[in-house]
Amino acid sequence: MAVGAEFPMKQESGGTEQCTANGRAARKPGCAAASCAACAAAEGDGAGHFPGAVPPCAAAPHPEQSGPERFDREQRRAAFSSPLPAVKYKLFVMSGKGGVGKSSVAVNVAAALALAGRKVGIVDADLHGPSVAGLLGSRACAVGADEASGKLLPAEFMPNLHFISMAGVLRDRDRAVIWRGPKKSAAVLRFIKDVAWGELDFLIVDSPPGTGDEHLTVLKALPDILAVIVTTPQELSLADVRRALGFLKTAGGKILGLAENMSGLSCPHCGGDIRLFKKGGGRLLAEEYGIPFLGEIPLDPAAVLSADLGLPLAAADGDGAAARAFAALAAEVDARCRAGAAVDFAARAE
Repeated sequence: MAVGAEFPMKQESGGTEQCTANGRAARKPGCAAASCAACAAAEGDGAGHFPGAVPPCAAAPHPEQSGPERFDREQRRAAFSSPLPAVKYKLFVMSGKGGVGKSSVAVNVAAALALAGRKVGIVDADLHGPSVAGLLGSRACAVGADEASGKLLPAEFMPNLHFISMAGVLRDRDRAVIWRGPKKSAAVLRFIKDVAWGELDFLIVDSPPGTGDEHLTVLKALPDILAVIVTTPQELSLADVRRALGFLKTAGGKILGLAENMSGLSCPHCGGDIRLFKKGGGRLLAEEYGIPFLGEIPLDPAAVLSADLGLPLAAADGDGAAARAFAALAAEVDARCRAGAAVDFAARAE
């Protein structure tokens, strides 16, 4: 939502509904439900809007509703509380900080899995800095809605790889999204539960930096989701990952494993390994916490060009060190998911 923007006032029979930029509750006539604040996320606001008629807070029916209208809301509530049974495995790519390449890892793992024949969906949960669409070459992607179900339609990168991102919702991609917690949580929930994903082998959620509202929403909406922790070798990154691990322990998250991104530099001339940002810190941290180590992805000059072109290294025809590492990481993730090899970090004794 743009700075200073307000949601339009909407006249209805019996009263007026107004949603404002500060996230105050939007009240319908005769409704005292404070949970209706998330309704605002469904309204067009000049900077972003969600197509379709289903409000993000469909779980909160208004007291004055009855009959078929209320029944529809209760159906939506059941759908939002569903653990997505048509999705075999859910992955939560996170780190606790920005700048470690979470989105790059999420997109390349997704592309590698799709090339291996898996059906994959990506949820870009970073509402303030969405980058999944750009990494997949769809900066101008638009989110549509299915007329029959009212669900959002994800954008397509390839026949078995689809994604949804705030970049497809914003009318002006250069405008900032300034939303408070309830609206952000409502939007993330809708990106996960109110999208026509169909049957998927993997749903990959790319998290924003930190450990805030969006992360808690994902863990609550998908209690069976498995975290893939991304770090870089430096101690500054490892310190933030330790806090992210503490968050997962407190919030009851399960961990599939940890991957080290920017692990050395693959020389573009000789192919040698240059330890530009150190190497091995992620492996040591995984051993310290008893977490499976999923692999190392080196820095590769080809990755910069790949990101600018919107073509994941894993989907390109190249055979560089990073492309091979992403393919190996995707294979490891696939194998561990199929084997059920997750760590219930919250269940560990203090």
